[in-house]
Amino acid sequence: MTPEYALDMVAKALHTAIVIAGPLLAAGMIVGILIAILQAATQINESTLSFVPKLVIVLAVASFAAPYILRTLVDLFREMVGRFPTAAM
Repeated sequence: MTPEYALDMVAKALHTAIVIAGPLLAAGMIVGILIAILQAATQINESTLSFVPKLVIVLAVASFAAPYILRTLVDLFREMVGRFPTAAM
């Protein structure tokens, strides 16, 4: 296995991780900012008020994006397994 091959595989794995986690993190961040603005406007300082909506939204986005996430992971796995014979040389 050459260093270039290993670096390419690591780069593809990191790219896949960012593509998969990006929408989930973005949804949580947007909801967190909206809740923080609501808390600042109403002066409500309750920690569960920010946790529960973020959890619900992230789970909703994850369930909505599950087919895309699974397809992306399967494609990466197939590519890595398909390259195994050339990696051994």
